Amino acid sequence: MEEMCKVNVGGIEKEYLEGTSIADIAKDFQSQYDGQIVICKKNGKLTELLKKISSNCELELLTTKSTLGHEVYKRSATLIMLKAFYDVLGTKDIKRIYVRYSLSRGYYCTFEAKTPLTQELLDRVKVQMKKLVDEDITINKRNIPALSAVELFARHKMYDKERLFKFRRASRVNIYNLKGFEDYFYGYMVPSTGYIKHFDLKLYDSGFVLQLPTRKEPEKIPEFDPQPNLFKVLKESEAWGDMMGVDTVGALNEKIALGKSQNLILVSEALMEKKIGDIAQKIASNTEKKIILVAGPSSSGKTTFSHRLGIQLRACGYTPHTISVDNYFIDRIHTPRDENGNYNFETIKAIDVELLNKDMLSLIAGEEVSLPTYNFITGKREFNGNYIKLGNNDVLIIEGIHGLNEELTYKLPKKNKYKIYISALTQLNIDEHNRISTTDGRLIRRIVRDARTRGISAEETLMRWGSVRHGEESYIFPFQEGADIMFNSALIYELAVLKIYAEPLLFGIQKDSPVYVEAKRLLKFLDYFLAIDTTGIPNNSLVREFIGGGCFDL
Repeated sequence: MEEMCKVNVGGIEKEYLEGTSIADIAKDFQSQYDGQIVICKKNGKLTELLKKISSNCELELLTTKSTLGHEVYKRSATLIMLKAFYDVLGTKDIKRIYVRYSLSRGYYCTFEAKTPLTQELLDRVKVQMKKLVDEDITINKRNIPALSAVELFARHKMYDKERLFKFRRASRVNIYNLKGFEDYFYGYMVPSTGYIKHFDLKLYDSGFVLQLPTRKEPEKIPEFDPQPNLFKVLKESEAWGDMMGVDTVGALNEKIALGKSQNLILVSEALMEKKIGDIAQKIASNTEKKIILVAGPSSSGKTTFSHRLGIQLRACGYTPHTISVDNYFIDRIHTPRDENGNYNFETIKAIDVELLNKDMLSLIAGEEVSLPTYNFITGKREFNGNYIKLGNNDVLIIEGIHGLNEELTYKLPKKNKYKIYISALTQLNIDEHNRISTTDGRLIRRIVRDARTRGISAEETLMRWGSVRHGEESYIFPFQEGADIMFNSALIYELAVLKIYAEPLLFGIQKDSPVYVEAKRLLKFLDYFLAIDTTGIPNNSLVREFIGGGCFDL
């Protein structure tokens, strides 16, 4: 006889029959949530809704408005899109569909098949996706031995996955099945296709974009925004990966296993140095460019980049002076507060914009200026005799998150400004259908650097990350397309290096921590990589900003 189980959801306790699915329980509570419930935490552990209860438990239901829920939605939509393509064209027609990177609030994908890619084909695929959604088909999951998974992927001609799992330590693998279409995904799925109601397919460049809702508006498809500057740098980085023969983690692991990591490091560093040199040449070619503004999200490597750009400018005959916008913070007592009552150092209102513009105009005019230094201990601005005067061949490199926002330098002539957007836009994917989030790459960088330079635990970094991301979305990303040039600071080998430093920090997070689930996710992600020793990494490498041992005074 089935027993009754007590289930606590947000402080409300109800009884359900043993064997009831979490999906059915979620339906009872859906009306109380803003956003569709797609995943949950059962007794603190992330669990799919198809799971059934077998004892008393506590459930935390997560919607598409949560970070975890939004990722589940996007992952599930990708599975449905792939299934629909094979339904429309058949397995013999398609050679490969590659989910490459984020673009326009969705995924940019490429397509190799006998049938040419057209908007008419995408419209047919979209109709089939809607049909699959209307049928509300269960997305089944089975757990098989890793060796069997390698054989399965070889049979399905998913060679990136076959290569990936040759290096996987886990003995078993979860395989998702949607009406006969089998695939592996890094992360969980919704219970059935009926949950994925909002999507679109747009032809773009040589591929297409799977357009998806945002976390803030999960029931609306945003306007298509191709972001041409971002797309250009992403394609350039993709070409770098292709040139080195490394586009997935499996390919990277093969290089490492064959003892070719040192060559990979040297080529990666040479490509980055050449790019920085090219930027310096562009600046040097226009003598009116006196103020170089460098901006980008957290852990993009802005400081090391600014130092290396300065060296390249010296090689072009210029004398650079680096200024941090942080030194123009207003006194802490006057700093605006956020909705939680905490000081908001991310807003441009925390910067003394007027003084910054006054000082920069004076410098351009050839005057001597006493630059401020912000004391982060006292929370006050100080003047410690840091005088500067620009010569004919001197330039300013101003580093700060608001550098691309015209409001920061509104008094400075546009002809004197050169704007650089920098971010770690990894060109590496786990396999052809599983992306590596650029956000994850930056987060792992920050975990390592925070622990090494600031004594901040991985737990604390993860706890703060949501606030950091909110600041980026408000004050950095809206201005990125306004940059004169974009620079990708991601090194194709870096996650194999950061793994060594990040794993012990993440393992230190206890089960009762509110970020334990996120720590486990990152550990699973890092487990895909073979490690690379750090001895062969140059001391001016951008990755040294995070792991230490660099030649710059950071």
